Amino acid sequence: MLLIAAALLTASIYSLGVVEAPAVPVSAVVTSTRVTSSRQDVTEGSRVRVDVPSRPGTDGSGTIAAVDLLAGASGQRWLDGLATSTPVTLRAADDDSRIAATAMDEPPSTNLVANWWAALSPEARTSLADDAPVVIGNLDGVPYHVRDLANRAVLATGLADPTAPTALAAMLGQVRQSLEQAPDDPRKYLVTLDTRGTGRCAISVGDLDTAGDVSVVVPGIFFSVNGQMVDFTATAGDVYREQATLAPVAAPADGPGVAVLAWMGYRTPGIADFMSLDLAHVGADRLVRTLDGVRSVRNEHEPRLGVVAHSYGSTTAMIALSSGRTRVDSLTMLGSPGSAVASADELGVPRGEVYVGGAHWDPVAGTGFFGTDPGRAAFGAAKLDLAGGSDPADAGDVFRQPFGHNDYLKPGTASLHDVALIALGRGDLVRSGHGSGDDPDDGVVQASPDMYLVRPQDLQPRD
Repeated sequence: MLLIAAALLTASIYSLGVVEAPAVPVSAVVTSTRVTSSRQDVTEGSRVRVDVPSRPGTDGSGTIAAVDLLAGASGQRWLDGLATSTPVTLRAADDDSRIAATAMDEPPSTNLVANWWAALSPEARTSLADDAPVVIGNLDGVPYHVRDLANRAVLATGLADPTAPTALAAMLGQVRQSLEQAPDDPRKYLVTLDTRGTGRCAISVGDLDTAGDVSVVVPGIFFSVNGQMVDFTATAGDVYREQATLAPVAAPADGPGVAVLAWMGYRTPGIADFMSLDLAHVGADRLVRTLDGVRSVRNEHEPRLGVVAHSYGSTTAMIALSSGRTRVDSLTMLGSPGSAVASADELGVPRGEVYVGGAHWDPVAGTGFFGTDPGRAAFGAAKLDLAGGSDPADAGDVFRQPFGHNDYLKPGTASLHDVALIALGRGDLVRSGHGSGDDPDDGVVQASPDMYLVRPQDLQPRD
């Protein structure tokens, strides 16, 4: 067990070249008007109870009383309180850590939020987005174009604040850089911006409000907003481009185009806690809300929704999808260290739509460090053809075999191509090309030539 843990740690540190970024002071929270502070730590997965800072407002104690009343509400009462609040109260509420924590940690159900938002007048929606952007920008069930505008306003305010702590300013700078795009790039949307602690962020490449195919990419250990958000968003862009290129072979979906969500929506483990599942359970709760939010916003026009989970992220995803609280159309796990889920049948995924891949020389894949290895035949997942030779010339395919623990979603790899086909509803092109080796648990599968849709650029030599 210790050897496996060492391999897991070594692979991640070596491949990423970083450890978790220094934590932003947990008291700092970006708001629409200023940075406010609390006297207690903000912890993942728990309701935040803090001393209420002084709040602006012309009605003095009336505003404070209204904010306190809203802070003590939940569910529909909380939503109705937001809808009936004055702009002054909304601005004060948006500065209150208790109310921000409700939106981010213990919000009403996504269906309740979606129905509430749909029933609001245009004027009420505008007031909420303008006067409570921290709350609205992070509330699952609110349309994504609204959340994007709200979160960008918060980002701009935070970046312009000369009193912001250095670590917070650096985090916001990383988010700003992640949102940069070339003229020909697809539109990016800032879906989540939580600056508490080490931060949380989610950026969509493509429009989650309209796309027929939506993929949520879940990262593993040592990923932080301050350290990897730029690269993680770029990876989502690579997945997006692969899917867009393969659009001619896509199965019919309810909506045009694709969207890929770079979901750093939970605090991933660092050196001190990478052997624990505590953060995976917190992340699973957040992932459930994210997935349900996509479906709730789309209502009767749900997209084809898939999860692509890497390493510890696959453990998090399996916890979420075995909870009975959410479902997706496909789950693809790459470099998985396993989980307590014993069978693909326990997951909220249609039969035959769970996939697993382990690259050549990946010391994490197949370890079963956190329980059952989803790559074992008995688990019931379809295996991707990723365990072949490390030399592309020996593989016999036009796509490069991924190598190591962090190579799965790089352009030109067979794994990225498979991920794109699965997300587009063409997992049949992956499954039909596979045949088992002599040993059902040997982790080696073979691919037939018709498995791939070949593009001209895939015939060129690669690094």
